[in-house]
Amino acid sequence: MKQQLVICLLLFAFALQAQQVELSGSRKAVKTSSDIMVTVTPLACITTVLLLQDWEGMKQGAFAAATTIGVSYALKYLVDKERPDRSDNRSFPSLHTSVAFTGATFIQKRYGWKWGIPAYVVASYVGWSRTYAKKHDWWDVAAGAVLGVGSGYLFTRPFADKYNLSVSPVAGNGGYGIYASLRF
Repeated sequence: MKQQLVICLLLFAFALQAQQVELSGSRKAVKTSSDIMVTVTPLACITTVLLLQDWEGMKQGAFAAATTIGVSYALKYLVDKERPDRSDNRSFPSLHTSVAFTGATFIQKRYGWKWGIPAYVVASYVGWSRTYAKKHDWWDVAAGAVLGVGSGYLFTRPFADKYNLSVSPVAGNGGYGIYASLRF
C-alpha cells in the first residue's frame, strides 16, 4: 500500500511541472492561483482515503490519476498544438484541468455529491484560470475536463455502497458526526 501511495505522489509531482511564462497583473495572479489550486482536489482525495483508511479508494484514485496523466501527456505530444501565449506546443489537453477534474470526479463518485460539488467548483476554477492566463484555449480545457471526468468515472466506485455512511447529529452537544457501519 505504501508503494502505491509513493507512486501516486510521484506521478502527481511530475504532473505539476511549472511553466515559466511572463504575464502581468491579474493574469499572472490567476495563473499562479491555478498552479496552486490544481493541487486541492488531489490532496483532498489523498487526505480522505488516508483518514478513512480507504485502501480500495486509494487504488481506484491511483488508477484514475495515472490514466489521466498518461493520456494527457500522450495527447500533448501527438496533437502538438501551440499555446495561446506561444510558449510551447503542448497545449492540448489542459493537464491542470484534467488532474483537477479527475480529483473532483473521484471525490464525487466515491463520497457523494455533498463533497463533489465543492470539488467541481475548484476544478472549474482551475479550467477557467488556464484560459484566462492564456495557457489554453477553451477546447483544451474542455478536453482536459472530459478526460478527467472520464478517468474518474472509469475507475471509481462509490464508497457508500460498501459502508452505510450518514451524517447525523451527535447526541447532546449540537454537533454533527459521521456514522459508519459495515453492510453484510
